[in-house]
Amino acid sequence: MAEVILMPRLSDTMTEGVIAAWHKKVGDTVKKGDLLAEIETDKATMELESYKDGTLLHIGGDKGVKIQVDDLLAIIGTSGEEISSIIKSTGATLKNTQLVTEIAKVTTEPVVIGSQSAALTTLGDGENGRVKVSPLAKKLATEKGIDINTISGSGDGGRIIKSDIDNYKSNTAVSSGGGLPRGLLVPPTIAGQEGYTDIPNSQMRSIVAKRLGESKFSAPHFYLSMEINMDNAMSARVQLNEISPVKISFNDMVVKAAALALRQHPAVNASWLGDKIRRYSHIHIGIAVAIEDGLIVPVVRFADQKTLPQIAAESKELAGKAKNKKLQPNEFTGNTFTISNLGMMDIDEFTAIINPPDSCIMAVGRIKEVVVRRGEGFAVSNVMKVTMSCDHRSVDGAIGAAFLQTFKKYLENPITMVL
Repeated sequence: MAEVILMPRLSDTMTEGVIAAWHKKVGDTVKKGDLLAEIETDKATMELESYKDGTLLHIGGDKGVKIQVDDLLAIIGTSGEEISSIIKSTGATLKNTQLVTEIAKVTTEPVVIGSQSAALTTLGDGENGRVKVSPLAKKLATEKGIDINTISGSGDGGRIIKSDIDNYKSNTAVSSGGGLPRGLLVPPTIAGQEGYTDIPNSQMRSIVAKRLGESKFSAPHFYLSMEINMDNAMSARVQLNEISPVKISFNDMVVKAAALALRQHPAVNASWLGDKIRRYSHIHIGIAVAIEDGLIVPVVRFADQKTLPQIAAESKELAGKAKNKKLQPNEFTGNTFTISNLGMMDIDEFTAIINPPDSCIMAVGRIKEVVVRRGEGFAVSNVMKVTMSCDHRSVDGAIGAAFLQTFKKYLENPITMVL
């Protein structure tokens, strides 16, 4: 009997998934545990495994297609099994369907059902004076303002393909007239070409934009900045890394200091829930990581109970998974406080948008040398600026300031973090 696979909800905020890749095609034999597809969510790209043996009879969409949660993703069953009634009952169409029973009858021409194949034929047949051009080449030519009638195609039968557009060079010659008086310079003609490229938003970027927009315009942000002397932290880090099995970064020290400060100031470790404020007894620190598709926040759970080497090892592992889109849902949810660090990119200070459901996010700048008065003379010291964005509905200014004072004490006296 055919088994219907629906688009799963792979994160708490997911409403739709984008098919990043199919690892099986219609007609392939599938075994339980085989990798069927990769699904791009608002958080990461997740692998979808088959939980049934059989034949892949139907796919709900090709690569790049968005499918709503709980809508038809695939059907697995017995080769030759009738599935049109199943597809109809789920509200799907036959546009992206290839039935195995029809594939078995194929001789020389592929079986493609739906209007998409007809469009390809029309664009490429060259009849009635039409230019033979692939859909992708036509799209690129339109974007670049290129007249396809001026291009000789290098594809089958003179068909214009993508490489013809990529390699296109205008043959328009620029010349100056000869009727001007001698000695009068002819201004050069600039053969420029305006253009732009529209880049479709990834699923992740769309959701991040939506959630941060909601945060910025619904949560009343206020900002608290503080300068921290990092001389002792720099010395301590050198000593710690001599004995630590994992290299400890300054950001690891920031995570630990924030976690310990949250333990003393639970009002900051909270969420605004409309009719109540929820204060968490656990401390899960989110660490913002920039990736190509947007921003994701892996979470170091129970950070206050972990040592600096443990935080360092876990942070590195999570960052690697984030950049490879391999994070699991439990690794990017549940944060109670977030840290965003741009110090490694030479940013002195900045403000960050609160990451829901947190009440606060800390923006960390770079460590830089400054000249300070010391005794009767002057000396160089290392300082770092942090700015905490707070949701004024759940965190008051005095509460946020007290938290930062405690955070500062831990970083300026790092031995207190390892006792």
